[in-house]
Amino acid sequence: MTDPAHKLTAVLVATYAAFGKDFVSAAVPELVLTFEGIAGDVHAGLTRKSGGREPWYPRGTVIRNERQLSILSVEELAEIGERLDVAPFRPEWLGANLVLEGVPRLTQLPPRTQLMFPSGATIRIDGDNDPCRQAGRAIVRHVPDRPDLEFGFVKAAKDRRGLVGWVEREGTIQPGDRVSIRVWPRAG
Repeated sequence: MTDPAHKLTAVLVATYAAFGKDFVSAAVPELVLTFEGIAGDVHAGLTRKSGGREPWYPRGTVIRNERQLSILSVEELAEIGERLDVAPFRPEWLGANLVLEGVPRLTQLPPRTQLMFPSGATIRIDGDNDPCRQAGRAIVRHVPDRPDLEFGFVKAAKDRRGLVGWVEREGTIQPGDRVSIRVWPRAG
């Protein structure tokens, strides 16, 4: 059985970039997306070095950067915050670049999904972004009286951590943009 192709819509409610050495991001009024991602962002580049997510390569091997952008949803962030009993639960703690509203199960969108913006910019989804202790440690820096969040985040964010993707078509995006989401058919 095959799930048919279909379209969804969402609204881009916030844009962020991580211009320091850390992945924690900060709000910006717009993002200029190039084939390298967001210029100056910690995850920018056509290539990146492999790490723990790619154990089939020696650590540090240069590979294609399919993790240029981190995409989260308002709905899933609220669920994680509720599970952790942390309010507000901030997307920048997780290194978000885009926060969408209107797709409650954003993390479940399959690879190849395209996010298309009014400027023509298009992001191709590589896959879901597994929750990790590094993000948990970043949360603890912002909620220092809760050291349990380092490991608690991994469990609370399972299947809710959002997506990673890369720029398929360049353009500028900004909060308020309506996003057309094309979900490709997939075998069941």
